[in-house]
Amino acid sequence: MGLLGILVGLAFLIYLAFRGWSILLLAPIAALIAAVFAGEPLLASWTQTFMLNAAQFVAQFFPLFLLGALFGKLMEDSGSVTSIADFMTKKLGAQRAILAVVLAGAIVTYGGVSLFVAFFVLAPMGIALFRTAGVPRRLMPAAIALGTSTFTMSAMPGTPSIQNAIPMPFFGTTPFAAPGLGIIASIVMLAFGMWWLKLRENKARAAGEGFGATVLDVNESVEHAAEDPIVRERATTSQAFDPAEIEHSDSARKGPPILLAALPIIVVIVVNLLMSFVILPRMDVSFLAQPEWGPTSLSAVGGVWSVMVALLAAIVTVIAINFTSVPELRATMTAGANAAVLPIFSVASLVGFGAVVAAMPAFALVRDWVLGIEGGPLVSLAVATNILAALTGSASGGLTIALDALGPTYMQIAHQIGMNPELMHRVAVIGSGTLDSLPHNGAVVTLLSVCGVTHKEGYLDIVMAGIVGAVIALVVVIVLGSMVGSF
Repeated sequence: MGLLGILVGLAFLIYLAFRGWSILLLAPIAALIAAVFAGEPLLASWTQTFMLNAAQFVAQFFPLFLLGALFGKLMEDSGSVTSIADFMTKKLGAQRAILAVVLAGAIVTYGGVSLFVAFFVLAPMGIALFRTAGVPRRLMPAAIALGTSTFTMSAMPGTPSIQNAIPMPFFGTTPFAAPGLGIIASIVMLAFGMWWLKLRENKARAAGEGFGATVLDVNESVEHAAEDPIVRERATTSQAFDPAEIEHSDSARKGPPILLAALPIIVVIVVNLLMSFVILPRMDVSFLAQPEWGPTSLSAVGGVWSVMVALLAAIVTVIAINFTSVPELRATMTAGANAAVLPIFSVASLVGFGAVVAAMPAFALVRDWVLGIEGGPLVSLAVATNILAALTGSASGGLTIALDALGPTYMQIAHQIGMNPELMHRVAVIGSGTLDSLPHNGAVVTLLSVCGVTHKEGYLDIVMAGIVGAVIALVVVIVLGSMVGSF
């Protein structure tokens, strides 16, 4: 009965979430459904398991949600993201329209700009560029997804994405875990995605397809997506930015010069690197062992600290550069802060649901099945994160549920077989960023809506560029990691 309850609760959560119901309502109800079937005490399951684990997730990661959303909004309203996108467009030209969109998205998201901010800025630029180049509009969502939602989210070492931060407290790693494998995975994702998109572009040109009919003005598409409540509910479980806040402040009419626009992104990367390998390792943090600070250790909090300081330094930089040009600085910062609230609590609710499920005796059957998957711990970890990310429609939610339930077990296995936890970190993050991009995923729904493209028109290319390429990269990392270890 316990296992049946888990399946019924999960089915309830997935079905109504896909129909636009709030995860804040669905997750506790689904957890209580599972608890009823298992005969667990309902009130204790809600307050002592669901809420405590959800609160722990908020305590660990809200600074990253807050700073990431704030930085993204400042970069948008200062015109910095637009300046970077325009620069890539001019340098690469209409003949390389797809590559220009991909690289522009990669640069801004690897620099810490929130995914949805990139969507709303890149879509107008991409539509104008694709129209000029005669590239089908239906390929634009896949091009944006390739640049923003694949290698810069899960594979590139040092990426400040929330997905890359989640394994750090579990494995005691840094944002730069397994850098060599991360770079290889990034190359695989980018190369495969570009090969597919170029193939589709050439076929479309041979058929004389062209850009296609203008279904909706791009500004209307952006406004419609930002205001759609169903898009919002799905989106806030998948990424750390509430799209409803996009329209709550004004943007600068003209962005800064490209060097100044890119400087905050450079600050994120450099400060993250210095904090991870120079500053924190040299600090005396023995006080963390005292009861009033946890007790905890640098390995448990250092990775999150590095990303926090990097984003904070970048926020100070973008404000200093654009203090006089941002039309409404207070409104911009308020919108950025507000944009973090619904996503953090939505994902935390998914984590609470997962904690209730993991606490049930029947979950032992699921855990034994996962750990018994042939191919070793890396394969079983990849399968676990893939399945949970797919079911929840959230890379961050699925990854946290998997590591909450199985992280200590995988760490024990790593110590027993002499495996570097950095390898598990990279496999877990890449695994969470594959099947999360199913049709009900909030980022997919938002991206298609912003671009004015239907699932029928554009989803196949998102699958190939965003899922298949990531799965191939995951297989490559597992094979190389199993053969030579982490590097």
